[in-house]
Amino acid sequence: MNHPGFFKLAGPFTLAEVAAATQSEVKGDEAAAARTVDSVQPLSDAAPQHLSFFENRKYLDQLTATKAGACLVAAPFADRVPAGTVPLITKSPYRSFAQALALFYPEALRSKAAAAGADERISPSAVIEDGAEIEPGAIIGPEARIGRGTRIAAGAVIGYRVTIGRDCYVGPLVSVMHALVGDRVILHAGVRIGQDGFGFAMGKQGHLKVPQVGRVIVQDDVEIGANSTVDRGALKDTIIGEGTKIDNLVQIGHNVVIGRHCVIVGQVGISGSTELGDFVVMGGQSGAVGHIKIGSGAQIAGGSHPKDDVPPGAVLAGTPAKPFKQWAREVAAITRLARRGGDRSDD
Repeated sequence: MNHPGFFKLAGPFTLAEVAAATQSEVKGDEAAAARTVDSVQPLSDAAPQHLSFFENRKYLDQLTATKAGACLVAAPFADRVPAGTVPLITKSPYRSFAQALALFYPEALRSKAAAAGADERISPSAVIEDGAEIEPGAIIGPEARIGRGTRIAAGAVIGYRVTIGRDCYVGPLVSVMHALVGDRVILHAGVRIGQDGFGFAMGKQGHLKVPQVGRVIVQDDVEIGANSTVDRGALKDTIIGEGTKIDNLVQIGHNVVIGRHCVIVGQVGISGSTELGDFVVMGGQSGAVGHIKIGSGAQIAGGSHPKDDVPPGAVLAGTPAKPFKQWAREVAAITRLARRGGDRSDD
């Protein structure tokens, strides 16, 4: 089934209109300014009809290879924009990106859960298969779909156009927005799926909220513990891979991609745009900074925090995280030094 999306898209807009809305300047002639774009996409996914942006040097290779029709970019990097892409010069590409998203997705900051003013607990436009169970007090929003054998517990909210697969359990007071959920998924009490991620264009003039217009994809056989949160993507999807098990009180940021059969223990925090391979284990209270990759089979010890890419199969500990044996030797050495210092003070 092709999903119709969660947000109404405005446009298309000319680059002159985009420039006016984003406090940027079209680098090119009148023909360039009259060129139209119909949505915003990441550098790696953008096509000639799309607008993109560049700010993080880590993605310079994507800038030089992008096929976007236009790109919001700071002046020092304008010459790195490919010949087929029109640069829109701006002092703050990320702030301009936020303004562009607000232009194309004017409703994105006020997500729909249920029809405003409606008295029905279950929207007439929702599709609920035979054998699904909806407990008292649950809300099923417009055009939502609930599969056979799924139970929606009391007080849960299934938002506009959300899809829940078959034989799932959605616990009490769970909210699911902007999400496509597979089969045999368990969402324990208080889980929050699909709220907007923590995205702000920071500056001296204040912090401008960046609309988040991506989705959350929860694949089959995933289990998510009580009061855990999964933010929807900014442009791309946040993805939880098949068979992954997530404990209570875990925070998963926007654009995170978690592979298959991972184990994420309680109070873990995974920052935006981090990618985990398959069968990754993250111990309790560990965390990862944004925009790194943790290879398949890697293990992150409890309370540890990698700041760089992690090779497949690596076992890391400490903050910043390092190979477990190195960390253990360092801890042992510090312990010996502390003992010697204590012996001298006793003398």
